[in-house]
Amino acid sequence: MDALLVSYGVEWLNLLVRWLHLITGIAWIGASFYFVWLDNSIRPPKPGSDLAKKGVSGELWAVHGGGFYNPQKYLVAPAELPDDLHWFKWEAYATWLSGFAMLFIVYYFNASAMMINKDVADLNTWQAIGVGLGTLVVGWTVYDVLCRSPLGKREGLLGIVMYVFIVAAAFVLTHLLSGRAAYIHVGAMIGTMMVGNVLMVIIPGQRKLVEAMRVGKSPDPIYGKKAKQRSVHNNYFTLPVLFIMISNHYGMTYNHPYSWLILAAIIAAGALIRHFFNLRHAGRVSLGYPIAGVALLLAVAIAIAPKPVQPVAPVAKADVAVAAGGSTAAAAAAPTADMAHIQEIIGQRCATCHSAQPTQPGFATAPAGVMLQTADQIRQHADKVYQQAVQLKAMPLANLTHITDEERALIGTWYTSGAK
Repeated sequence: MDALLVSYGVEWLNLLVRWLHLITGIAWIGASFYFVWLDNSIRPPKPGSDLAKKGVSGELWAVHGGGFYNPQKYLVAPAELPDDLHWFKWEAYATWLSGFAMLFIVYYFNASAMMINKDVADLNTWQAIGVGLGTLVVGWTVYDVLCRSPLGKREGLLGIVMYVFIVAAAFVLTHLLSGRAAYIHVGAMIGTMMVGNVLMVIIPGQRKLVEAMRVGKSPDPIYGKKAKQRSVHNNYFTLPVLFIMISNHYGMTYNHPYSWLILAAIIAAGALIRHFFNLRHAGRVSLGYPIAGVALLLAVAIAIAPKPVQPVAPVAKADVAVAAGGSTAAAAAAPTADMAHIQEIIGQRCATCHSAQPTQPGFATAPAGVMLQTADQIRQHADKVYQQAVQLKAMPLANLTHITDEERALIGTWYTSGAK
């Protein structure tokens, strides 16, 4: 009972922190998208105009929610610092903190089920957690060093190097952790780079600009340039991170033998599509970018399409009896693709989690509400069982219940024979 209450409490914590992560993420990403759009959409004032004399580098008129807005951007800073200056930072901090909490609640708290796959690497719990946390530290350090190096002045080349680095990280993680955990840690690594940009570069640079104005000095424009560079990077990181946030629902990607390559293609597609919108906001329509992005996604979809599973050939009981040394009892007990044997397999391998009261530690309720305790429930979810257990082999999670290939094949035979 105590274990059940702990699992139930963790599930509620999961729900509430996940909700918070979603809310703060929307606020951060929304603000990021808006300001990138604003930077690309503002137009310089007329030479000699009052705005130009005030140091305004661009302005925009917009209508929204029944009101008119006139945002203006200064080349470095206004001549006089306003009393009320809004800082965009807590959206980023709250998103990272809630995301980091999610790593503990979902992955580190139940690492044996969520992070470790003995078929991938024989790690213990602390080793798996160490790999996860180390990824965040190494990812930010490498990225920040590259940005501060001479390479940081060559944006195109820096982008290519960072893409190769992220793909390399995905390759390593998919050979150490379960596919689902590997994906989420690539996303957490990128998210750490993004919040590191805000915490370590953008906000400190803005503070230096403000402090310079407060003491009557002319602000150094280098801080604004560095902040703009990191802000643009965050903009391109966004779509890949959003995909990874939802990837745990799609085992066809993270459970594939070449999951790292799939992720590499999807990250590239996201960056290409984002680049199209950035150019479009600046008044340039380059359809080649979204076409290339969609083509990449289509290629991935075709490449990982599930292949037909060969059903197990029916075995005559007489043949089984001969193979078993003439034992009629052994023949009667031989597994066949009928509901009785399928229910027995699923009861042993799947229903430990997918039941009204799961017996698998760490689960208080059936994942996704799918219960597989009765024959009717199994028939109802036959499509999902076949997809997850036979086609994708994504379930049981980390194969905690040690389902065999023969049992998976038997489920496949049952399904292709009509799931009766």
